[in-house]
Amino acid sequence: MKTILECIIVVGLLLAVFAPESYAQSESSKGKVVNDQQREEEFMDWGLGMFVHWSLDSQLGSVISHSMVGANERYLDRYINELPQTFNPKKYDPDEWMAIAKLAGAKYMVLTTKHHSGFCLWDTKTTDFGIMSTPYKKDIVREYVDACRKTGLKVGFYFSPEDFYFLRQQGHVIRRTGEATRISENQELLEYDKRQIKELLTDYGPIDVVFLDAFDSAQIRDYVHDLQPKCLVTRGEMATPEQKIPDAPIPGPWESCFTLGTQWQFKPTNEDYKNGGKLIDMLIETRAKGGNLLINIGPEPSGIIPPEQERIFRELGLWMFINDEAIHDVRPSKVIRENKIWYTQSKDGKTVYVFLTEFTGKNRWNYGERKEIVLKSWKATEQTRVSVLGQNDKVLEYKPDADPTSRFKQTEAGLELSVMRAQRIYNDKTWPNTVVLKLENVEFVENRRQ
Repeated sequence: MKTILECIIVVGLLLAVFAPESYAQSESSKGKVVNDQQREEEFMDWGLGMFVHWSLDSQLGSVISHSMVGANERYLDRYINELPQTFNPKKYDPDEWMAIAKLAGAKYMVLTTKHHSGFCLWDTKTTDFGIMSTPYKKDIVREYVDACRKTGLKVGFYFSPEDFYFLRQQGHVIRRTGEATRISENQELLEYDKRQIKELLTDYGPIDVVFLDAFDSAQIRDYVHDLQPKCLVTRGEMATPEQKIPDAPIPGPWESCFTLGTQWQFKPTNEDYKNGGKLIDMLIETRAKGGNLLINIGPEPSGIIPPEQERIFRELGLWMFINDEAIHDVRPSKVIRENKIWYTQSKDGKTVYVFLTEFTGKNRWNYGERKEIVLKSWKATEQTRVSVLGQNDKVLEYKPDADPTSRFKQTEAGLELSVMRAQRIYNDKTWPNTVVLKLENVEFVENRRQ
């Protein structure tokens, strides 16, 4: 009789094999797995990363790079020759980016060093289509790497082996399909990409993550590992579902990447952002299923993070300040959820984290209110302890006679918990986001009733 976790893993494997390309590794990544296993374990600990999509066309507020596909010659000429003349991010301060990422609980960042357009954000010697040909004339990647290291965040590079500028120079119609776009079919493009990757992986010290965004990336992936064996390749070697969370866990390391709104790059108007509560729910589900969440920001052309994006990350940051131990350094538990309750588990298996997502939004848990919850997947032992993350279970402010102690008892119905929300997070005592419980020294119920 298979355990629930074994069944879930089987389903996850089927998803990884038969799902669309955004779920599974691309064809070019199959067959050779070269990521360092110890680094993969570290990656699974990180839990949350910040993606940064930013290039010269942020000035237009358009989709990053893809507006070049299907564009006429006048548009392309202006894109390639005019936009660099006005890209001057005088307010770019990567230390500010890092401060927001750090507060939000991110452990790593991934910057678009070169998106599909071919525009390079570093001081490359391979092309004039880059940041050194703009009024800014400073190496954005250098400043980004230095800020990451100063803050303690892992350094990640996004890199597109597909290069619209280079394809146009070769005389091809710009597109993402066809032989010319594939480095295995376009030797000149492959050698050009390798020169760029060599700059990125030799001029900036050890790099933690490379995200290769192409349908054909195996040769660049292998070259990354030749240059830096300890560098992790995410897209190109592991599953990186885009704008979706898999229905079930995928074994091993994986990463879901999402826009904060409807577009990767800065969109000055007509944007619809996810709120902080939605981000928290996405993070909970992703971690319960064993993946990392890579959530995107799109800086303005000036280099600043738009205030509306910053505010959303600050809401996530408040929640993570309270609950980060349930997100970092955890693995999926033997059962990932019961109805609207999600679980993660410490790597040693001694602690289970319980995410009570039912009591959110309009069904929010009132300050000072006691809730009774029954868990069918876990049973108490003589060493069991129950607590609410962030609070000491000793004091309910201004109510000295209240007893906020967390309690539990084992019954035929399951592990019955009685807990109070006793920490005042907002001034008005409301709290719309998930409360997390910590169960220490409980046992999994192997043959629980469904």
